[in-house]
Amino acid sequence: MCGIIGYVGEEHALPHLLEGLRTLEYRGYDSVGVTVSLGGEEPLLTVKTKGKLRELTEKLKTHPAAADGRCGIGHTRWATHGAPDDKNAHPHTTRHLSLVHNGIIENDAELRAELREAGISLLSDTDTEAAAWLLDRLYADSRDPVDALFRTAERLRGSYAFAVIFKDRPEVIYAMRRDSPLIVARGAQGCALASDVPALLRHSRACARLPEDTVAILRRDGIHAVNRRGFAVSLPTEEVAWDTEQAQKGGYAHFMRKEIDEQPDALRRTLSPRIRDGLPHFSLPSLDTDRIRRVRSLRMIACGTAMHAGLVGKRLIEQLARLPVQVEIASEFRYRDPLLDPAGELCVFLSQSGETADTLAALRHARAAGVPTLAIVNVVGSSVAREADEVLYTLAGPEIAVASTKAYSVQCALLTLLALRLALVNGRMTEEAVRACVRSLCEDVPAAVTATLAMSDRIAALVPPLAACEHLYFIGRGIDADLCTEGSLKLKEISYIHSEAYPAGELKHGTISLIEEGTPVLALMTDPSLSAKTLTAIREVRARGAHVLTVTTAALADALSLSAENVLLLPAIPSAAALPAPFALFPAACALQLLAYHTALARGCHIDQPRNLAKSVTVE
Repeated sequence: MCGIIGYVGEEHALPHLLEGLRTLEYRGYDSVGVTVSLGGEEPLLTVKTKGKLRELTEKLKTHPAAADGRCGIGHTRWATHGAPDDKNAHPHTTRHLSLVHNGIIENDAELRAELREAGISLLSDTDTEAAAWLLDRLYADSRDPVDALFRTAERLRGSYAFAVIFKDRPEVIYAMRRDSPLIVARGAQGCALASDVPALLRHSRACARLPEDTVAILRRDGIHAVNRRGFAVSLPTEEVAWDTEQAQKGGYAHFMRKEIDEQPDALRRTLSPRIRDGLPHFSLPSLDTDRIRRVRSLRMIACGTAMHAGLVGKRLIEQLARLPVQVEIASEFRYRDPLLDPAGELCVFLSQSGETADTLAALRHARAAGVPTLAIVNVVGSSVAREADEVLYTLAGPEIAVASTKAYSVQCALLTLLALRLALVNGRMTEEAVRACVRSLCEDVPAAVTATLAMSDRIAALVPPLAACEHLYFIGRGIDADLCTEGSLKLKEISYIHSEAYPAGELKHGTISLIEEGTPVLALMTDPSLSAKTLTAIREVRARGAHVLTVTTAALADALSLSAENVLLLPAIPSAAALPAPFALFPAACALQLLAYHTALARGCHIDQPRNLAKSVTVE
């Protein structure tokens, strides 16, 4: 998730830009850059580089003039379009302007084609540069920054927050946004903007959030905003009371909670670029119609949370597309000399960081065997992304907390789209049925996750008996059993409670011997076709004294006559009963994440950085 900073005022801009970028480092980034206004024949100086702020600071030493400017913009980039390198770093500078951007321009391919026809050669692989050149051309026509920005917005699909300096107006910053956040503040020595509050606290604690369909104009002496009709727009300020550490988390106590809450937006970012005409569309050769029809089986290879997403993918692909899927733990894959089929198999590698050593080794083993490989990763330019034949980026933004939350949800979402694509091409589902599923996935699922987030206090109230225990069992049937594996891992990771996940039907084959008076059991029950079976298991453990917390839907609770005591009711997905895909998995996953979070909080654990764990496991 990129970071934007801008400053114009009485003081030199560069220290403000560098400090603001340093404050935004928590958002994660792989390249960084600044543009500073100098005036004269070359009014704008842009310096940018792959890597971290230290690399930019060293590079700036060869451009001492940058220290003199009193207006500038800066950017930390989390790569989405194009590898993390110098040419793809922001700002992007054209004939008339320099621009930084957060978000995703979904129609950048169309814009690039249009620009090529106009004789403009883009230097980078980014969607941002296409938007910058579109703005450049429209500004060349009107010489009106506000008009050009609004006309540019009319041509763009996707999300954006822009900060722009025009070469013939080097002491003014123009800004606008759609979906992506942008905040402005006026201080004693000038005005500033940023993508998050922390970068503005050195200027002022009175910050204003820029509305959509509005252009903000920042000068040394103040900020004003206008709408499309040229009328002034009020920018109400809010007083920020956070300290610096809290502000970096956007007011959250922990990054994990912040990332749990980001899931509705992360799901939209992941899904939106992969939908065309209401159907899944991936723009990858391996997933075109002819290649899909040659796929006879798939293999999901991953570690930890990503492997648990693979279990969900297996169930969905087998259920919807009727193709066999194996799920492999990456650390075991290459050591058991697996039987691979280069002609009819597709190996899918899942990783948040793209640097997981075991997954990377498994990928190399599959490629050496000649099997087609597809990576599903979050980090652009990571090792898994570079070495796989093809890659689908989840576009979730960086995860800072060690315990993965939104990465799991978006991996499950992409695998759901993949299952629908396979089912459509292989004639297992009609276009009408797939469109209905896609519509629910894109609309109902984020809404249900948002509703689950609103249940946080209710979930916290259920935690005390769990926080007091040292052992806990998760049980479920079908896809609920797969979700239980991830719920159990989340609880272990951050609360240090020993927990195990079992298919509910396995209890009587040994594990039920561990159930005694007061043993905590969490039963997940969202699949109507298996709910009666799960209810039988619940009764079996209750008969032996277990304390059972049931997570289910209101419809199933009514159908099974469950009492309200120790039952957590998930938000309903309106079209769920009519769809073949079990979309209740998404609010259920969110509820289990919140349960783990509140349990760890109650136990006083270090939630973002649990003991003995690292965010990216880069050793075997």
